[in-house]
Amino acid sequence: MRSINRRVILMFVGICIFSCSEKVTQHALEDLFTERDIEGTILISNLDGSEQYFAYPERGRTPFLPASTFKIPNTLIALEERVISSPDEMFKWDGKVRFVDAWNQDHSLRSAFPVSCVWYYQELARRIGNDKYLSYFHQFNYGNKKTGPDVDIFWLEGDLRITPEEQITFLKKIYRNDLPINQENMDLLKEIMVFEETDAYTIRAKTGWAIRTDGEHAWWVGYVTTKDDVWFFSINIEIPSNEIYGKQKEIAREAMHMIGILPANWEARN
Repeated sequence: MRSINRRVILMFVGICIFSCSEKVTQHALEDLFTERDIEGTILISNLDGSEQYFAYPERGRTPFLPASTFKIPNTLIALEERVISSPDEMFKWDGKVRFVDAWNQDHSLRSAFPVSCVWYYQELARRIGNDKYLSYFHQFNYGNKKTGPDVDIFWLEGDLRITPEEQITFLKKIYRNDLPINQENMDLLKEIMVFEETDAYTIRAKTGWAIRTDGEHAWWVGYVTTKDDVWFFSINIEIPSNEIYGKQKEIAREAMHMIGILPANWEARN
């Protein structure tokens, strides 16, 4: 009996040593930024927060303009307030040529979300109104709960700010359906948020790029569901030049590969 107990203990100790040696360190995550000469932060967390990985936590607790990541709560509010008849209702393009080609056409909610069509969401904002936004921000406990002088641009250059850490908190509320929103609208958002879907995992996420104030910075926030678990991620990086935009997704993917959230062949799906 003693020998059996001893073997069990040794096996347990061996597993613990292996697990500890395999755990991705903060230093390893921060290397993903330094090796690219990029300033930024990333937070990755499981649902209950028992496993968290953080690079440059001071920046992770710094508030930034949400930019197009605000399309996540904005979509929920628009659906809940019924400012559109359905996610397939088309808004007619006004004919003004904008710098993103994909914006220069008619759009519905389904088509506007993945291409971050600013003019479409500005029309939603004008239909929603400032008072409604302030009310939902308090119900959601979203960021600093402020808008700004212009209702159709406050998430791009107004007073609204949110930290990378707060983005994770909000995403967990979405996953848990823990918001004062009809379930039908929660389900629609989750459907629209799908960024990538494979047999092994599904990524629901949104990018963002703030270019007007606070210095340029970029986001990628969302969550990954696998067969066995769900992981939430929030990355924010400085954008000193246009060539850097997109690196936030590259860093986040590599970090999740290191942790074991994404499979070894994730590079093939970049």
